[in-house]
Amino acid sequence: MEPAEEQDAGNHTLLTEFVLSGLSGRPELQHLLFFTICFVYSMTLLGNLLICLVTVHPTLHTPMYFFLRVLSLLDISTASVVVPKMLLSLLSEDRSISYLGCVTQLYCVVFLAATEWYLLAAMAYDRYVAVCWPLRYGAIVSPRACLSLLLLSCCGGQVVSVLQTAWVFTLALCGPRRINYFFCDIPPLLVLSCADTSGYEKQLISATVLVILTPFCLILLSYACIISSILKVSSAGSRHKAFSTCSSHLTVVTLYCASGALIYLQPKSSRSQEAKKILALIYTTVIPTLNPLIYSLRNKEVKEVLIRVVAVLMKK
Repeated sequence: MEPAEEQDAGNHTLLTEFVLSGLSGRPELQHLLFFTICFVYSMTLLGNLLICLVTVHPTLHTPMYFFLRVLSLLDISTASVVVPKMLLSLLSEDRSISYLGCVTQLYCVVFLAATEWYLLAAMAYDRYVAVCWPLRYGAIVSPRACLSLLLLSCCGGQVVSVLQTAWVFTLALCGPRRINYFFCDIPPLLVLSCADTSGYEKQLISATVLVILTPFCLILLSYACIISSILKVSSAGSRHKAFSTCSSHLTVVTLYCASGALIYLQPKSSRSQEAKKILALIYTTVIPTLNPLIYSLRNKEVKEVLIRVVAVLMKK
């Protein structure tokens, strides 16, 4: 995808690079934001790497922990695509990003987000089989089936990211070159277009429904079946264990759905741009930090292995 040459397009100038406005234009906040986000990013890396380390333990070689490990890798990747550039912008007066850099960043953000959503749907299917078909669980959710679900999630993310990135950058993006955001994303790029974007906005809403709401409905359907099955169990202890294994996943799904839908279902709405920045910051930075806490604090097996791993590391 070749960057547009700088030339007059009516009364506009096509862009070859952009300037990211960042989280805040107030100079006195830059260092505070830098240290805060640096701390959160460090916790994201530490927490998700610990999850990856813990889930390779022999006692956790199950499909649920395979998907959890992949989710942690996706969270690390999402934060790493956005945060380092944001931190650099907070310390430097140079907030420019090249046309190719913007294309690459948008592609990666959309790919990782879409893949994560499909993976969350696969995780809901795994929980559905585990609760509703426990005797056939090993045969249905086999290692081959897990790899197939992961591959389908990645292929879905690839298709969505290629199409969305291509559509955005075939629009005539004109001046000013300032993006009122802290990374290259679809809503702030649409504002720069000097062409009619109403057709693309309808397509984006359709894509959002396909990527977010469709998996979300499948997840809800899976949990409706799970709850129905759990309520038939006579033992209160068994019901509590079944609910506890699913509650972590539901919490993560709710966080992703709420923030993602608010950003992309109304790409050029009148909602404050600052509010959209906060939602995007939650989606790309805060949620990846919370995921390890949500899964580890609510999971007895993960906590036990994590304590053993930390004890071994402390001895060394």
